[in-house]
Amino acid sequence: MAKRKSDQERQNSGSSYSRLPDFGEDWQIAIANTTQRFEREYRQEKFDLPTEVEGLSIFDEWQLGSLQDRVASKFWELKTPKKKQAWLDIGCGLSFLIYPWYEWDAFFYGQEVSTVARNILMSRSPQLNSKLFRGVKLGAGHLLAYEDNQFDGVIATGWSCYYPLHYWERVIDEVKRVLKPGNSFIFDVIDPESPLAEDWAILETYLGAEVLLTPLSEWRSLVRQAGGKIVKTSTGELFQIWQVSF
Repeated sequence: MAKRKSDQERQNSGSSYSRLPDFGEDWQIAIANTTQRFEREYRQEKFDLPTEVEGLSIFDEWQLGSLQDRVASKFWELKTPKKKQAWLDIGCGLSFLIYPWYEWDAFFYGQEVSTVARNILMSRSPQLNSKLFRGVKLGAGHLLAYEDNQFDGVIATGWSCYYPLHYWERVIDEVKRVLKPGNSFIFDVIDPESPLAEDWAILETYLGAEVLLTPLSEWRSLVRQAGGKIVKTSTGELFQIWQVSF
């Protein structure tokens, strides 16, 4: 991960997103593990997994690359970005190269922990559409490198399950800060009751990023405590996607 400025340096820079203190050790470990897990995937490195993991029902699909299609959250089915809107994708991965931002004609901004993914986006995305692609910041979701009230929509899919709820309290605080009043935050949470949940959690843990099977009721409580309201949901094979307004 990129080295962050100290709190004092960020304050001296005058950035409006500089007010939050550094994260705790448990968060740092989770961020480091998740970053390493996806860096290896983006570099297409081979994972050496034990025999018991290879025996999981989803292993062959993961090895063939088809599992991701089953579990990916289609955030636009809840709310499609509109023309000329500015949207932030936290933990964006290769989103701009995969999803039809050019069809939506919306401005894409990203934040990502993986240096490999960020570099791929920064090199290829301007060739795809330099008007809509507005860059990717390197960093985790609890400290967003963007200004207050900057975005018409914020997305965070595919990574909530790697972090505890007290970390996500900070993520939601940051989302509320950068989101324009009255607009939507779309994120997904793993459904522990899904038939895929236990095997997928085991697989991901052996890939290097421990999965927390947090009850959906606790996620709902977190949203309420943050002053949010779940206005629309969509249920996939593994994740539930929520559209939240504040």
